[in-house]
Formats: sequence, structure tokens, C-alpha cells
Amino acid sequence: MSIAFIVVTVLGAAMAAFSGISIFRGAAFVVEPLAAYGVPRSWWPWLASAKVAGGVGMLVGLVVPVIGIAAAIGLVLYFGGAVITVLRARSYGHVAFPLIYMAPAVASLALAFTG
Repeated sequence: MSIAFIVVTVLGAAMAAFSGISIFRGAAFVVEPLAAYGVPRSWWPWLASAKVAGGVGMLVGLVVPVIGIAAAIGLVLYFGGAVITVLRARSYGHVAFPLIYMAPAVASLALAFTG
């Protein structure tokens, strides 16, 4: 397990959990775009839970690798769906945000399989 893998995994976990907690707290910078994209408010707790669970799973993956791999794959799929949602809402200027959150999960997976 390399230092790069640990750093990227912890960073990705923190980012995902922060984003999920921000939805739970109703932070405007997260929930206003969700509303603008047409994401039903009833989905928000589920989306927040998925992000937090993915972050926790990535941390657990430092001890149980298969859990971390599953969590990172889940986050890549989640944020891939977020990219599609942003594109469907024609908010092209916001596409970078889910990609930024997806990047550490992708990097963690890459390092898990190459390290």
C-alpha cells in the first residue's frame, strides 16, 4: 500500500463524505444546484447517504481492500450519474464539479490495481 494510495483514498473519502453531509445540512452550494437540475427533493437523503457511505467505504478499504474497491466503484458510478444529470439539465458550466469529486475515486482505483 503506497503513500499515494493512502493520501488519494483519504482525500476522496473526505470529499465524498463532505459532499453528502452538505446535502444533509442543506448547504446552498449543493442543494440549490440539485433543485435547479430537477432532482426530486425526496431523493436528496438517499443521494447524501450514498456519498457518505462511499466515503466511509473507501476508508474501510484501507483495511479491507475489497470494501474500498466496491466503494470507489460506487462513487465513480454515482458521480458519473451526476455528470449525466448536469448535462441533461444543460448546466454545462457545472460539469466540472462532479468530475472533481469523481477524480480521487478513479485515482484510488487505479492505484489499488497498480500498487
